[in-house]
Formats: sequence, structure tokens, C-alpha cells
Amino acid sequence: MRVGSFLTSGQGWPYTLVPFMPIAVVLELFHGSPTLIFFASALGVIPTAALMGRATEELAARSGPGIGGLLNVTFGNAPELIIALFALGAGLHEVVKASLIGSILGNILLVMGAAMFVGGLRRDRQRFDRTAASAQSAMLLLAAVALAMPAIYELIDGRGLPKPTDERIHYDPTVQALSFWVALVLMATYVAGLVFSLRTHRDLFNPQQEDDGHEGEPWTVRRSVIALAIAGALVGLMSEILVGSISEAAHNIGLSEFFIGAIVVAIVGNAAEHWVAVLVAAKDKMDLAVNIAIGSSAQIALFVAPVLVVASFVLGPHPMAFVLNGLELGGVFLAVLIANHVTNEGESTWFEGVQLLAVYLVLAITFGFA
Repeated sequence: MRVGSFLTSGQGWPYTLVPFMPIAVVLELFHGSPTLIFFASALGVIPTAALMGRATEELAARSGPGIGGLLNVTFGNAPELIIALFALGAGLHEVVKASLIGSILGNILLVMGAAMFVGGLRRDRQRFDRTAASAQSAMLLLAAVALAMPAIYELIDGRGLPKPTDERIHYDPTVQALSFWVALVLMATYVAGLVFSLRTHRDLFNPQQEDDGHEGEPWTVRRSVIALAIAGALVGLMSEILVGSISEAAHNIGLSEFFIGAIVVAIVGNAAEHWVAVLVAAKDKMDLAVNIAIGSSAQIALFVAPVLVVASFVLGPHPMAFVLNGLELGGVFLAVLIANHVTNEGESTWFEGVQLLAVYLVLAITFGFA
């Protein structure tokens, strides 16, 4: 396939943003405007995340359903994890939490909404496996309850919830320990979920993907591993530049770090994966689209967030207690309830997509006023 036709194809557009990577590096080296650095590095994250996703898919395709599924869930949210680790090291605890909650909201409302809308435009309704989707939604609800408990504890027996304008709060050791043990429980649940979806009930979580827009010849294992290593290094570079510019850029733009983390960072870290979900929904493969949206949200809540809580005990100025602010608590519970509702029927229409997008827009506007 020619380069030009690939770049204009469904999966090639993220690579048109590659020039923003050297632009971000040059701006950083010559101490350019923090706002320009932020936007250039944010756009530069998108092609690196797309390359990481493509390399992971190619490795998964050659590894069989078990190992392939493990690779997908391991690297599926690697860009968000890498960005959050750099933010954690910089002590931007509230940005980290906002980006995690923003990713969950973005996957459930923005991605699934766009997929249902685009996929349903030319069809009366689309159907997907209700059992698999409900299982993922139930895991997400469990995770939301667990992640909310440190905030509820702090609300009842502490100083109260953080404000959206806060950057970092040093909570007492009791709340830090509570967050740590909740994180361990969530990670154990995540492992149990892997056994459930990859071994005992893998037929429910392995929708057919023969023609999901794969472009060109299959990659060799060596090529896939090299691409994955390069993508990881580039994601790390762009993430370090991005995180270093967040505080000043947010001040210059007139937006809070909370909005930047919950909306902007969450979207750029997931942009390539978001587009794939919409693309497969347009091909009437709603099983895969719903699995991407709900499964990615569940992975963030059950794996990425707990890993960051544990990592905060060795990274950054002090451990990160996973105490959410009021907007994050309200947003995540409303989104999870919506996810359980829309997956309960096993079918969707374009109007349901519009409703999900409307809820996301309302949340984004509210976050913008915070």
C-alpha cells in the first residue's frame, strides 16, 4: 500500500501528526511558549500511541487468543499509564486522578457515544453480545465503588474532598494506607477478570476481527517488538514534555489543570484507540466497539489507577491517596450507571449515541467552569 493512501485511510490519520513530535522537542529545547509546547506534545502523543497500538495488535495476532488477549490488555492503556507516571513524578496528583477519571468518562460516553451514533446512522439498530458487555460493566461498577471509598472515608472522618483547583494534597497516613489496600484488591480483581475473559469464558470476549481495517501486510514478531520499543520511548519523551508544560499552559490558556487532565490529556492519550472503535462500529462490528469502550474503562479503573497508587509510594513527593473530588465522583458514577443501562439491552441506535455524547458534553462544560 502506498504511503499516501495509508495516511488517508481509516487507521493512517494519526501518523499525519508525526511532525508535531520534533516541533515539541525543538520548542522544549529552546524554551518556547509553554502553551505551544503543550499543544505540540499533546498532538505528538497521538501518533506514538497509534504505533504502540498497532504493534500490540500485530503481536497479539501472532500469539494466539490467550497470549494475544493478555498483550492487548497489558499495552492497551500504556500511553495513559506513561503520561500519568510522569505526572506522578512531578507531584501533579490531582492531574493524575483527573486524567484517569477523564479516560473512564471518555471511553464510556465519548467513544461509545460516537460509535453508536456513527454505526447507527445507516441502520435501524445494531446488536452486540449483552452477556459480555454486562460482565465488563459490572466490573466497572465494582471498581467505581472501590475507588470512591477513600473519598467517602475522607468526607466523613477527614478534611473533606479536594477542590478541582488543587494540585496536590498530602493526606494523612490512614487514607494513604486505605488507598493502598483498595488498590491491591482492585488489582487482584483485575487478575481474576483476566482469567475469566482469557481462559474460562474467552468465547464471550473474542469477537471476530478478521476485517477490522487492517492495512498492509502482517508484521513479523521482530518488527512488532522493535516498533513497540520505539513507540514506548517516544510516548515517554512526549509525555515528559507534555507534563512539564501543563501547569504554565493551563494558567496561560485560562483553564484549570483539572480540566486539562480530565478532558485534554484523557482524549489525546486515547485518540487512536477511540478512532478504531468508531471505525469498527461503522462496519457494524458493535461487539468489538463496545468491548473497546467498556473494556478500556474497566482496565483503567481496575489496573492503571491501582498501579499508580502503588507507584506513588516510590514516585513523587509523597504517596497519592486516591481521594476524588466531587465532580469526579459524580461524573464517574453517572457514567458507570449509564454504561450498565445502555449495555443491558444488547442493542443500540444512533439516538443513544447522541444521548451519550450530550452527557459527555455537559460534563466537559461543567469541568470547564471548575
